[in-house]
Amino acid sequence: MWDPHQYALFSGHRGRPFADLLGRVDAPSPGLVVDLGCGDGPLTLGLADRWPQARVVGIDSSPQMLARARELDTDGRVEWVLARAEGWDPATLGGPMDVLTTNATLQWVPEHLDLIPRWVGALAPGGWFAMQVPSNFGAPSHVLMREVAARHARAADLAPGLARADAVAEPAAYLGALAGLGLEVDVWETTYQQVLDPVGAQRSPVLEWVRGTGLRPVLEVLTDETELKAFVDDYVSVLDRAYPRQSFGVAFPFSRIFAVGHAPTDT
Repeated sequence: MWDPHQYALFSGHRGRPFADLLGRVDAPSPGLVVDLGCGDGPLTLGLADRWPQARVVGIDSSPQMLARARELDTDGRVEWVLARAEGWDPATLGGPMDVLTTNATLQWVPEHLDLIPRWVGALAPGGWFAMQVPSNFGAPSHVLMREVAARHARAADLAPGLARADAVAEPAAYLGALAGLGLEVDVWETTYQQVLDPVGAQRSPVLEWVRGTGLRPVLEVLTDETELKAFVDDYVSVLDRAYPRQSFGVAFPFSRIFAVGHAPTDT
């Protein structure tokens, strides 16, 4: 289960990559815009702001996230659809997409490289495919999470749900996949030097960050308070060393991969 309120604690940091991604999408007046993995809705509502004339569809696998998105969408500007990315059929839209965005979602879909041709094939002539995935699964936050899980009493139960270091591909793989489908492609990787909790309100801001994303599988398994406390205490102790608090806050570098493809207009 996703917790929209926990996820929104760092909405500024989480929203910036989406803005950077959309900065490379030059679609002047699309008719159908789809956000695959729309989450709690604010970024998808931003699509409706940018293209007010478009039909905007937000798709997510979390009922909790979609419930929050519907709360925020007080004017009903977006169609909110419950579906998993791997099972979603673009044909249900009733027409080709002019823009398909997927932001910080495909790392949860192991077979996403195999699904990209289906999604690109559903673009209209001149359509845009824009994706962003985190590429920090080798960072201390995730490496230490896996190490702490491995020495926990419930290690066997925790291991299957934790994100692997190879949850996403290298940038060159996305370049090859999209260019091989005939798209004009722009791929890049960025490391954001994020500063968390400058006012010192949180005991461990990196823990609070991952509570909203990568730590969710652990929280779903460790429902016993004693077991959860043992994990969190161990994890926070190693996070403190990896991400020490400084005078300005906690530095939390975060790498992300971006890929934007533009379909030819004459297909």
